[in-house]
Amino acid sequence: MRSVPPIPDMILELDGQEAQPLSIRAKALVFADPASRTMLHYLERIAPSDAPVLIKGETGTGKELVARHIHQLSGREGPFVAVNCGAISEHLAEAELFGHVQGAFTGATNSRAGWFEAANGGTLFLDEIGDLPLALQVKLLRVLQEQEVVRVGTRKPIPINVRLVTATNVALEDAVRAGRFRLDLLFRLNIADVNLPPLRDRIGDILPLAEYFLRRYAKRLELPEQNLSQCAVKALQKYSWPGNIRELENVIHHALLVSSDDEIKVGNLKLDRTVTELGLPDDQVQTEYQAYEQLQQALKALFEEGEQDLFNRVEEVIIRSAHQFTHFNQVRSASLLGVSRNVLRTLLKKHNLLDGGRPDIPRIR
Repeated sequence: MRSVPPIPDMILELDGQEAQPLSIRAKALVFADPASRTMLHYLERIAPSDAPVLIKGETGTGKELVARHIHQLSGREGPFVAVNCGAISEHLAEAELFGHVQGAFTGATNSRAGWFEAANGGTLFLDEIGDLPLALQVKLLRVLQEQEVVRVGTRKPIPINVRLVTATNVALEDAVRAGRFRLDLLFRLNIADVNLPPLRDRIGDILPLAEYFLRRYAKRLELPEQNLSQCAVKALQKYSWPGNIRELENVIHHALLVSSDDEIKVGNLKLDRTVTELGLPDDQVQTEYQAYEQLQQALKALFEEGEQDLFNRVEEVIIRSAHQFTHFNQVRSASLLGVSRNVLRTLLKKHNLLDGGRPDIPRIR
């Protein structure tokens, strides 16, 4: 059964964008959930300014892509440059950010511009800003105040025009209290802040993202178009996604590799934590999902056979089964099916089951 398609104009993807010094890890960000749409409106308001932006969010939520979207909305004509502060060597961090001249240190055989100069006229995105060494934090603060950089090995300032966007997956306030981050720099970076919700708080984004990754990896793997079963959709939406969008991408990629059908089933999804999070025994979870999968396959077979009056026949089986399961107790039957007793009585009467009609459940051909 086909799931709801994604909203095309609400998906941002990075394919075809300019190369970055450190690769962007999030592949797509969806603005389908109400929380995401609220965030999108906020981004549209802050993007046109030159104010620094601090993006806060868990790992894998798409902070890099939000930064790129801010750049695209800003109207700045220069490039978007992304740098992961946690991946820069502490000894070379200053030269990487601000550049160096020939002979500034061992191995500096040529002069080289830093990432600030590379992003001149555009946006520089510094991810994991909390990992920046304290000594470099002082120099970063001065760059923001003076709008100029000084390459390692010289005293000549170079004017720059850069919009700075930073990101963190830790509470910088805690880092300040621990003496690992400068309070004055935090104030300077946090003029406009974006709180990026985790995927578990954006349930409306899960299915569109899953559909996007299904198409993307099916094309890459040269596989026919795949769909998600209803039970697979339910499992994806119940899962808490500790790894956020990046984990969802990996789960869909894996599901396509192991699926032997034209439909992704629950068994194809690598959701190791689902059982624990639902608080149910493993066999109970598997039984529930397998029962729905079997029901879906049975209905599919009936659809293919072109059964007449199928809805009424299936409805009769459901009502009769529930009534027999509860030993013909109307109150319990109604509760089991999630309807009122009056609705149940109407359905029992409709199918001639109200006045002691207790034949065996008919077998649907």
